[in-house]
Formats: sequence, C-alpha cells, structure tokens
Amino acid sequence: MLARAMASEQALAAEQTAHGETREKLEMAQNSIKLTALQIEKFKVQLARLRRMKFGQSSERLAAEADQLELTLEDLEAEHAHAECVVEGGVPGDAPTKAPPRKPRRAPLPDHLPRDEIMHAAPDADGCSACGGTMGKLGEDVTEVLEYVPGRFRVTRHVRPKLSCNRCDAISQAPAPGLPVPRGRAGAGLLAHVIVSKFADHLPLYRQSQIYAREGVEISRSTMADWLGQASWLLQPLVDKITDHVMASIKLHADDTPVPVLAPGTGKTATGRLWVYLRDNRRWDASDRPAALFRYSPDRKGERPREHLKSFAGFLQADAYAGFERLYAPDREPGRITPVACWAHARRKLHDVFKADEHSVARQGLDMIRDLYAIERQIDDMSAEERRQARMASKAKALDFFAWADDVLSKVSARSPLAEALRYAVKLKPQLLTYTEDGRLEIDNNPAENALRGICLGRKNWLFAGADCGGERAAAMYSLLETAKLNGVNPQEWLADVLDRIGKGHPINRIDELLPWNIQTTA
Repeated sequence: MLARAMASEQALAAEQTAHGETREKLEMAQNSIKLTALQIEKFKVQLARLRRMKFGQSSERLAAEADQLELTLEDLEAEHAHAECVVEGGVPGDAPTKAPPRKPRRAPLPDHLPRDEIMHAAPDADGCSACGGTMGKLGEDVTEVLEYVPGRFRVTRHVRPKLSCNRCDAISQAPAPGLPVPRGRAGAGLLAHVIVSKFADHLPLYRQSQIYAREGVEISRSTMADWLGQASWLLQPLVDKITDHVMASIKLHADDTPVPVLAPGTGKTATGRLWVYLRDNRRWDASDRPAALFRYSPDRKGERPREHLKSFAGFLQADAYAGFERLYAPDREPGRITPVACWAHARRKLHDVFKADEHSVARQGLDMIRDLYAIERQIDDMSAEERRQARMASKAKALDFFAWADDVLSKVSARSPLAEALRYAVKLKPQLLTYTEDGRLEIDNNPAENALRGICLGRKNWLFAGADCGGERAAAMYSLLETAKLNGVNPQEWLADVLDRIGKGHPINRIDELLPWNIQTTA
C-alpha cells in the first residue's frame, strides 16, 4: 500500500511538473505574440512615414527603405499568424478551432468576379430525423470564398439551406465548408497561388497585392501575411515528414547560399544562409523518391550543419567547407558520415585558369576530367553495382589526373593561379576518389547546386529576407516546392490539393498520403 501511495504521489508530481512546463511555454508564446504585434505596429508607422516622404528629396533612398520595411512587415505578420495558430490550435496539422478575438471588417468580394455555386444539402432534407416530420425551408447561409484558378479569380458560393421541421421545429443544416484558413475567405487554390508566387516566382506579398488590385481584387499585404502564417503552420507536418525522409537516405548532397537579412529597425542587412540537403538516388534506384530539405541559419558557423545533420549517417557530397570537418569523425554518433568531394568544383577552378590563358597546361587537366564525365554519361541508368564496376576505368583515369597534377605542381610557381587550382584538387584526392568505389555516389554535387538555383535567381527580386523568422519560413516552403518539382508534380496544383484536404479535416496520422509521391494515388 505504501509503495502504491508513493507511486501515485510521484505520478501526480510528474503530471503537475508537465502542466507547469506547458503553462510556461504557453505564456512565452503569448508574450511573443504581444511583442511581435508591437513591432508590427511600430513598423507600420515607420512605413507610412516613409511612403509619405518619398516624393521629396532622396526619394529613391526612401522608396528603397520603404520596400525593405514592406518585406519585414510581411515576415513579422506571417510569424504573428503562425504563433497564434500554435497557441490556439495546439497540435500542428489540426485546423484552429478557436476564433481569434480580433474581427477585422471584411469588404464584400467584388461583384464583377464570376461565381460558382455549391449547394450543401441539409442532412434531414428528406424528413426530420427526430420525429419523421416534413422539413420546410427556414432560410440559408452563404459563405463566399475567393478562389484562384490559374490565370483568373473566381468566387465560390457555398450555399447551405436551413430547414425546420413543421412538426417538432427541429432545424437541419449542412455544416460550414471546411477551409484551410478559417479566419479568412481564401480558398485552397488562392493560398497555393500566394505561396508559389512568393517563394517560387519571387514576388513579395506587397507586389502581389498591387498585381491583384489591377484585376479589381483588393487584398492587403497584411491579409496575405496572415494567410501565409496560418498556411505554414498547417503545412509543417509535411515538412517534418520530408525531413525524416531526407535524413533516412544513405547519401545526401549539401550546399548553401547567402541570404541578406534585414535587421529590423536599423535599415542594415546581415548575411544569413539557406542550406539544402538533397536526397536523389534515382540514377541507380528509379523507385527512390527524391526530396529537398532546406534549412535557414543566421550565420555560417559549423554548428549549423552539425545540428541539421544530427540524425544522419552515410555519405555527404559537398564542397570543402571547413565547417563540415567535425561531421567526419570516425566515432561520431549516430554513425559515421563519409565525405565525398565534387569534381565540378575541381574542374571549375581549372577552367577559370584556362579562360584567363588558353595556352595554359590547365587544358590537359580539363581534358582528363572530361573523360571522367564521359564514363558517367554511359552508366547513367545502370544499377549501383554496374556503375561501381564501370568506374574501375574512372579510378585509373582519376589517378592519372593526380599524377599529372603532382608533376605540374613541381614545375610551376606555388603562387600561380594554376598551382592554387591544382592544390585544391590534390588536397581533396581521397574524397574525389570516393565516388569511384561506390555506384550509389555521384561524380559531383550539381544536384544540390541546381536545387539552390531558384533562390539565387530570386534574390534579384526580393533582395533579402525581412527577418530571421522569414528565412525559416522560406526554408520550409522551399522544402515543399522543390520536393514537388523533383517528383514531377506541379507545386501549385499539389499545394492546392493538400490545403483543401487539410481544410476538410485530413487526419494528422495519415499525413504520408499528402506527400508529393503519394497524393496522386490517394482516393
């Protein structure tokens, strides 16, 4: 009895501790929401002042500052909406059930837009389920949802007749339509379009707002930011699934790119990083599903990739970034990571030397590397074992390249660009040879570089992220969009389908069904 009582007291104490921790986290989240709201109001005032002053002297500089502030606001407002979902909804993937206290006035949707009407019949339309009496029409509720069909806006009218029993006064009506964003009137197609336009087509929300206004549809930046924050919360379970899938691969490609990030309140930018970890084994296993995981960090410290890859073991194909070195410790837990270098990087450095001097002996090294790539083209669709056997010739040619490089280095000035390019390759000799010994590996890291290409192009449009929280949200959205593209799935159609299903209550324990390679076969 005493032991049972002690166990009961311990269980009660543990439960109270857990409740205390939950309350503490909730209070922290609520405080964060209040702080973000204050920042938003502050920046709105600054933005209004800048817009008012832009027609005076230094108008170009002021316009640029205002554009920077627009990006900061949309990131903070999206984060504010995301945080509210966390506080109100609890479990990611479940639609928020509690309405927010704020109720902004909604303007009616434009009359000029075409409308599609969907009739939701009341459950008891054929007779009262309570007493069997005849149902008579009592009225109806109409929910208008702004949708986006590629190339045009439409309004979907969800009509729900309300019936009452002539005998017992029971009322019957279909439930309100399930929408991905209960707070707004955005359909799944419009939400998908806003996300794809921002992250794939590199159009900030304030520019999207201007484009929609030309079509007679007024949607403010802050409204779209609110949608984006809620949608990113709903989609987070999919990002988590993609993370698990990527980290389970035997081999990953990794790369990173700088992202200027605005420091709120200073008008200056810091340099953050977007990292990509790519799973793509299709060349030797056609059934394997490719996926790209993006991560954001405010700097390029080595601890960042170590945190990102804490659950990964296998081959890592990347550049010679020193921050990766501690990942390659032989006693690393949960398992060893084997470095695989990139022949494209080695070739690129020699190519730069050759372009500067076409009489340089770098041409001979480029020809030898070209022979390695010629073998790769011949074995592109072979199995891993067939590729390994064919690469016996690759290893012999690669060793010839390193013998040539050692000979050239003994003859040229140690400070010459050619020597610098060759030292890069010679230093990485074991990692550059690794691919010749395993048919599952690739000759270069181009798949990861290709995954980052859209971000590099996008920087010309959006120039910087508005805040660190915006960088983190961008990483999550890029993970979804790039994974869809890798699997040959139209990102906008896929996202629209996913958001529609989530809005209608898709179970969180069946989230795998919504992954790009599964959703086409889902009933």
